[in-house]
Amino acid sequence: MNILSHLSRLLISIVLLTLLVTPVAASDTAKEKRWESQITDTLLAGEAVKLKAGNTEFLGLFTPAAGKKIYGGIVLMHGIGAHPAWPEVIEPLRSQLPEHGWTVLSIQMPILPNDATDKDYAPLFDEVPPRIQAAIDYLKSKGVKNIVLMGHSLGNSMASYYLATKKEPAIHAVVVISGGLGVVNDAKADSYKNYAKVSLPFLDVYGSQDMEGVHKAVKQRGDTFKKTNPRYTQIEIKGADHFYAQLDDELVKRVRSWLVKNVGENK
Repeated sequence: MNILSHLSRLLISIVLLTLLVTPVAASDTAKEKRWESQITDTLLAGEAVKLKAGNTEFLGLFTPAAGKKIYGGIVLMHGIGAHPAWPEVIEPLRSQLPEHGWTVLSIQMPILPNDATDKDYAPLFDEVPPRIQAAIDYLKSKGVKNIVLMGHSLGNSMASYYLATKKEPAIHAVVVISGGLGVVNDAKADSYKNYAKVSLPFLDVYGSQDMEGVHKAVKQRGDTFKKTNPRYTQIEIKGADHFYAQLDDELVKRVRSWLVKNVGENK
C-alpha cells in the first residue's frame, strides 16, 4: 500500500509538472468562430475565404484589386483583440485600397479575451507565421506578385515576427500603422529588434495624437532605421489618434501614395 501510495503521488507530481512546463496559451478559436459568423453575415465588400495554417482554419477577407493599374496585394493584420473587418483602421484600408489597384487579404490573427495585454499575447506568436504564410500563398495563387505586409498596432509585432522567421520572405514592403515596440526582450514579440533586420521598403505611420508608447517606438525606430535602411519612411498624420477617428480617408490616401512610389505595379 505504501508503494502504491508513493507511485500515486509521483504520478500526480509528474502530471502537475507537465502542466506547468507545457505552453497552454492558444488563440480563442471559439471567439474566432463567433466573429466569423457575424462578419460573413454582414459582409458588403469582398468575400470570406477559408485559410488553413497547419490544422487550424481561420478567416480571411479577400477583396480583389480594381482600376486600370494593378499594383499588388496586401496581407492586412488587425490589432489586439480585433478581427479582419474591424471598423477602425482595418475596414477603411480593406475596402478602399482595392479601388486603387491593391488586392487586400485581411486575416484573422490569434486572439485572446478582451482584457488580455500585449505580454499575454506573446505565447501565441508561434501561431502567427503559419497564418501569414497561408495568406501569402493564397495571394500568390491569385497571381499576385508584389506582396506587402501591413499591420495595425499589435498586428505589426506579429508581422515583424513572421519576417524574423523567414530568411527570404516573399515580401516587397512593410507598412506599420501605429506600432509600438512590442514585448521588449521577448525574442518573438520584440518588434523593434525584429524589424531592425529588415531592409525592405518600410513605411512607419502614426498619429500626432497617438499613444505615448507609439510615439516612443516611432522615435526609436526613426533614430535607428533611418541610418540602417535607406528605404525607411515615417509619416505623421496630424490630429490622428491610435484609431484614426475621422481621419481614415487620410490614412488610406497617405498609405496608397507611398505604396505606389515604393512598390510599383504587379509585374
